[in-house]
Amino acid sequence: MLAVLEQNGRISNNEPAARVGLSSSPCLRRVRQFEEAGVIRNYRALIGPSAAGRSLRVFAGVLPIRHTRADVIAFERGITQLPQVIACHHSTGTFDYLLQAEVAGLPTHENVHADQPARPARRGHREQLPHHENALS
Repeated sequence: MLAVLEQNGRISNNEPAARVGLSSSPCLRRVRQFEEAGVIRNYRALIGPSAAGRSLRVFAGVLPIRHTRADVIAFERGITQLPQVIACHHSTGTFDYLLQAEVAGLPTHENVHADQPARPARRGHREQLPHHENALS
């Protein structure tokens, strides 16, 4: 049932019920239980980046210079203040963080670099990765 809802959160109650072999009432009851338990946390619309004026998607790997708890907290708080960053993943390997940003275009992206050099999100080594389209959506 969760896989069905994950693919389409706006599906009518009858559809997932039929797919998993339940009647509508028990299906709705399970969905409500999932919501109350926090298994289903939210429903949202996925807006195409170009429709929202963000036609350039950029990925950037970040490797902070210092790794103290205070620096990590400052970085993570700072990154949430950058509206163009839509995802920040703490990872292992070459970079400590992988950022996904969406901006109107290359000039906007370049302005972000020029205008925000002191932000905590900009400290440390950073390499830009090429623009990619999501192959899964």
